Amino acid sequence: MLVILSGLPGVGKTAVARGLARAIGALHIRIDSIEQACRAGAPSLPMNDLGYRVGYAVAEDNLGLGLTVTADCVNPIRLTRDAWLSVAKRAGVKSIEVEITCSVVEEHRRRVEGRTSDIPGFTMPTWGDVMAREYDAWEREHLVMDSATSSVDESVRVICAAISGCES
Repeated sequence: MLVILSGLPGVGKTAVARGLARAIGALHIRIDSIEQACRAGAPSLPMNDLGYRVGYAVAEDNLGLGLTVTADCVNPIRLTRDAWLSVAKRAGVKSIEVEITCSVVEEHRRRVEGRTSDIPGFTMPTWGDVMAREYDAWEREHLVMDSATSSVDESVRVICAAISGCES
């Protein structure tokens, strides 16, 4: 199965993705890590969609091995959302899309402004960067978890329950 975790920077995607990967024994693919590794090897290379393309390929390879994959990315537009679904389709596996939000703006801003990077050399987005980010409204049904009202553990439990429903 491919579990696609999406949401703006600072909402708690990576915390949920890590907790979920541990809970279900899944591979965790983090686009921020991929993009930072690409920058380290070629600092002048524009990222555009490179990190996502690498993520799609790594996910598809591992899904083909029978592994469950969690994709941890902003996934801001329909094009990227559709591309992840195409990965699952090509691999012949089910997928679930989960959007992580933070409904309390002040809390979201506090998180963005107060966090530090766990990826060496990675520059965290500012609150202005987050607010200026292109992020399309969803046009299809998906699971939504609000990190302002649900803990990481609660989110993981809900996603695990949704996955169990998908597997039957």
